[in-house]
Parts: sequence; C-alpha cells; structure tokens
Amino acid sequence: MEKSKDNKKYKLNQYVVYPSHGVGKITEIVEQEIAGTKLELYVIYFEEDKMTLRVPIGKVTSTGMRSISDTNLIDQAFTILKSNAKTKKTMWSRRAQEYESKINSGDIIALSEVVRDLHRNPSQSEQSYSERQLYESALDRLAKEVSRSRGIKEIEAISNIENQLAKNAKNAAAISAAI
Repeated sequence: MEKSKDNKKYKLNQYVVYPSHGVGKITEIVEQEIAGTKLELYVIYFEEDKMTLRVPIGKVTSTGMRSISDTNLIDQAFTILKSNAKTKKTMWSRRAQEYESKINSGDIIALSEVVRDLHRNPSQSEQSYSERQLYESALDRLAKEVSRSRGIKEIEAISNIENQLAKNAKNAAAISAAI
C-alpha cells in the first residue's frame, strides 16, 4: 500500500482534466474499501455539473486524467484557432461523432480544432442546433482549461479564444479580397 502513496501525481485542490468531463478540482484524496480491497482515490469535483468523481490513483494513467495544460500547449492551441478550418466533406453524423470524440479525448489540441472547425463568423451561414451544441461544449471546455492555466476568469478566456478566431476570420477575408 505504501507504494501507491509514492505514485500520487496530483495534490489536494489541484485542477485536473478528466477527458470525458473536462476540468475538475481534486477536493480529497481518500482511502476506501471497495469489494474487500483498499483503494486510494482522488475525489474530483466538477463545479458546473455539480458532480463528484472518484478515480483510483492506480487508474489515473489509463483514464487519461492529466494536469492543466502549460503555457506552451495553450499557445499551440491558440495557433490552431488562428488557422483555417478543416472541414471534411463527409456526412454530418460522421463528423459529429469525430467532433464528440475529440471533445471527450481530453486533448487540448483536438479541442481547439473542434472550436476552430465549428466556429461561424457573422457573415457565414447559420449553424444547425447540433453544430452549435458541439461548438459550445468544445468552447466551454477549452475556456475552462485556458482560464485555469492562465489564472484568468472564464469570461476572459472566452474573449481570448474569440480574439484568436477573429484573427483567423481577418486572414480569410484578406485572402479572399486578394483573389
């Protein structure tokens, strides 16, 4: 049992990313007996969903749980937001599954690709309900991680993300004007 204490990657009150739920805060590190086996667990609280998740310390790697992205990774994500959208010409249901998979992957780069690809400028056609839902879900997760990484409010993080997307729109407008 002592061995697992050495394996603790995360600390109390640390924010982490759990792939299928987004950013949560470690509120406790407890030992519980489950089916006759003692397990050490991270207790993670997801404020927006009012949900608590218990993750065995030994299963952290296999679940894909990770620390909040560092500045370099956030910068890479912002670079992706400024790049051109890459929309495949496959059926919407197939693309929607791919977007959902990227959102739930816990990968900030994949998340920024979804935000970039589903973002609509005022001059573009209206989004369908499902497109808007996926976009808002991806934007929310990205904003939560950016806010925790940079120590800013979520509304500021959304503003930063939208500024990056606007730079992409300006680049696209300049290219189409030059053609």
